[in-house]
Amino acid sequence: MAIYAVGDIHGHLDKLDRALALIEADGGPEAQIVFLGDYVDRGPDSRGVLQRLIDGRDGGKPWRFVRGNHDRMFLNFLNVAEIHDPQIKSGISWLNPRLGGDGTIASYGLSGAAQFLSPGTGGRETLVSYHLKGSSRLGLHELVEHAGEVVPQEHRAFIAQSELFVELGAFLFVHAGIRPGVALSEQNEEDLIWIRDGWLDYTGTLPWLVVHGHTAMEAPVHHGNRVNLDGGAAYGRPLVPAVFDEGRVWTLDEAGRQPLISAG
Repeated sequence: MAIYAVGDIHGHLDKLDRALALIEADGGPEAQIVFLGDYVDRGPDSRGVLQRLIDGRDGGKPWRFVRGNHDRMFLNFLNVAEIHDPQIKSGISWLNPRLGGDGTIASYGLSGAAQFLSPGTGGRETLVSYHLKGSSRLGLHELVEHAGEVVPQEHRAFIAQSELFVELGAFLFVHAGIRPGVALSEQNEEDLIWIRDGWLDYTGTLPWLVVHGHTAMEAPVHHGNRVNLDGGAAYGRPLVPAVFDEGRVWTLDEAGRQPLISAG
């Protein structure tokens, strides 16, 4: 049975809908799909993306959902008012447009302008205030309170219940990658959602063909031991779904299946 996968969506509902239509045209309405995370941030409709995925799941679609680093940052903002992640070495906050959290909360009606105090060397960017349109300037905890009122609980639960990886036979689906040489049961969450160093340059054999996103490319790339499906939808490029069938890999477009040849 064919398995379909969709890389980083980043709040682009229109691109997600196109990808879903391409998959349905190839595999029918009950196609098995694994989504690789980073559903939110940077794009204009993170709320719409999450709702579309939830509606599909609740409608009985055979879909699986992997958690991305941006999804976790959104959840940490909602749950503990955290806008920094130790993996962001620049110190910028999740609300900075470079990371795109401002676009995510705007999709829930919290459009506004953030004022930051820039980090010093090795420091963290501080949110001074958030000027919510039609309201006064809010501090971080006030902004989180407002978000708690408008972000549906089912959206929080969806992210919290997403998986760190999905193993399906000869394929392992994960957001960022794995630490080579470490058993799957011993993999660290930080690596699964953030890893680049020691992974992107790894050319050795693996127990599976690992399918991941996280590191944006110009288009999906087959590296032999892994397939990177982050084709840069967050940066103006298409969201390109892939199909894994009978040991071969294709991408999908309006003309149908296009072979994705290993460059490894």
